[in-house]
Amino acid sequence: MPLIILAIGILALFFLIVRVKLNSFLALLLVAGLVGLAEGMSIDALIPTIEKGLGGTLGGLAIVVSFGAMLGKLMAESGGAQRIATTLINVFGRENVKWAVCLTGFIVGIALFYEIGFVLLIPLVFTIAAEAKIPLLEVGIPMAAALSVTHGFLPPHPGPTAISIIYNADIGTTLLYGIIIAIPTAIVAGPLYCRFAKDINPEIPESLYNPKIFKDNEMPGFGISVFTALVPVVLMAASAVAKLTMGEDLFIRHVLTFLGQPDMALTISVAIAIYTFGLSRGKSMESVMKTVQDAVLAIAMILLIVGAGGALKQVLIDSGVGAYIGTLVAGSDLSPLLLAWLVAAVIRTACGSATVAALTAGGIAAPICAATGASPELMVLATGAGSLIFSPPNDPGFWLFKEFFGLTVKETVRTWCALETIIAIMGLAGVLTINLFIG
Repeated sequence: MPLIILAIGILALFFLIVRVKLNSFLALLLVAGLVGLAEGMSIDALIPTIEKGLGGTLGGLAIVVSFGAMLGKLMAESGGAQRIATTLINVFGRENVKWAVCLTGFIVGIALFYEIGFVLLIPLVFTIAAEAKIPLLEVGIPMAAALSVTHGFLPPHPGPTAISIIYNADIGTTLLYGIIIAIPTAIVAGPLYCRFAKDINPEIPESLYNPKIFKDNEMPGFGISVFTALVPVVLMAASAVAKLTMGEDLFIRHVLTFLGQPDMALTISVAIAIYTFGLSRGKSMESVMKTVQDAVLAIAMILLIVGAGGALKQVLIDSGVGAYIGTLVAGSDLSPLLLAWLVAAVIRTACGSATVAALTAGGIAAPICAATGASPELMVLATGAGSLIFSPPNDPGFWLFKEFFGLTVKETVRTWCALETIIAIMGLAGVLTINLFIG
């Protein structure tokens, strides 16, 4: 019965948004409430659960998305994004720039959660698409695919690192296997798959992109533009490395951990951008602050929609749907690797969050891993791959991709959900292939 209720809830969500044209934020909250009640939650617990999900999602993302939007807006309106875009286009050529974006997303994504990397790179995606005069998704899909692959497969990204700890896997070996799987997966789900979405060509959102074409002498240099854009990436990567290589008693580890927290890293980067992209370019503080204000106004509704996706996710978790499905799947006689992938996949479909799916599946499959002698490192990757599948509309990432690229629900399923499913299936295939050689 819980699965039937979940399916009806997802169909109702599609109906409200696609047919009724109800605002996505309102539709998500309405469906979250109805599904929660239908799954047996008490009326007293429903609102606190919705608040917990919405607040928990925005608590982790509000500063990051807002500061990321500020950094992107400052970079775009100073000409910094155009400088980076034109340089990449000149080096790689217009036909190959999607490969450059894919590589950039791969590097950035190793240190950052998907949502953070997405917000940091989206202004660059808009500018490259406009400069190269190519469809927006031809650049956007490779970027999103690369970020998602690192989210599922590569330590020191927080997700795979946490799963490695659950399975007691060697992080270095996990990283090696992960890279072997991640590179071809990112290529197929990104630069190759985007060819199948050529008929979907959304406009670049006017509120998030400055179409002004800068002259060469009006733009900051390539070096300072890249430096400012990568400050948060470097700080977060340094933090991840410090946690892996330094003892907990070392003061420098605590400093790097503090500076590498996403909120802190982006605060520092915005402070630097105010100078490099604003004051040093001859702009007044008043003008710079107007840019900052416009950036936040442009992403306000996106934040609410992402938060509502988190509310639906929390309702499904607190009502026990995710645990119920995981228990059902865990009772079957399957290969430990396939079982870990399948448990993560069904929990991901049920509750939306890739991180929740991966950690929950890890807890369920860890005893099976120990009992069967399966490779802990491959169990990590199988779990990470399964946790990425489909990305249903109860995943905040679904709405992040949809809203920033201005897509319909149907177009989001054809692009975002499809590339996530490709990553999940190729990840499983890669795990099973490696297992043939080491098993």
